Amino acid sequence: MRRLIFQEYVTLDGYAAGPDGGLEFFDAIGAAPDTDNLELLDSVDTMLLGAETYRLFAGFWPTEASAGEPIAEKLNALRLVVVSTTLASAPWGDYEPGLVVRDLDAVRALKAEQTGKDIILWGSITLFQSLLRAGLVDEVQLRICPVLLGAGKSAFPSGSSPVALELIEARPWGVGGVLVRYQPGN
Repeated sequence: MRRLIFQEYVTLDGYAAGPDGGLEFFDAIGAAPDTDNLELLDSVDTMLLGAETYRLFAGFWPTEASAGEPIAEKLNALRLVVVSTTLASAPWGDYEPGLVVRDLDAVRALKAEQTGKDIILWGSITLFQSLLRAGLVDEVQLRICPVLLGAGKSAFPSGSSPVALELIEARPWGVGGVLVRYQPGN
C-alpha cells in the first residue's frame, strides 16, 4: 500500500495561514524549504490537493513564474489528483491535467494501488483533516517556522477526538525552523 504524507508549513503556534489567509511567515525560514523538498520529491509520484490549494498551486507552479524555483520541474512532473465536489477539471498549464476525484473512497483506492511511490498532500487543510479522521494519513510532516501569529487558520482539526502521533524524526531546518515527522499511533 502506498503511503500518504501530509506536509504543512506552520507557525510555532500551529497556524497554517494568518488571519487573512496570508503565508508571509514562510519567509522566516530562508531558502532551505525547496532544496530540502527535492529529496522528498524523489520518494513521491503523486500530489494530492484539495480544490482551494489546487487553485493556488495551478496559478503558480505550472507557469513561468515558477521557473527559478528548485522544485518546480519535479513538482510539475508529479501525477496530480484533486479532491473536489465542485471542480469539473484540473488543468495544469502545459502539463498533464490533474484527475478530479469526488470523495475519500477515491483516495483509499489511490493508496491501494499496487505500484507507485508515496503520495504527498500539501496544504489542503480541510482535506487533511478529513483524511486524518478517516485514518488515511500515514505521516504528518510539519515544517515549523519560528514565528508566532497568535491567530489564523489552524492546521489541525478542532472539536474532534484526539489523534495520538508517534515521533519519527525531529531536526533543525531552515533558519531557526524545525522539521518534525510523525506517524499516527495505534
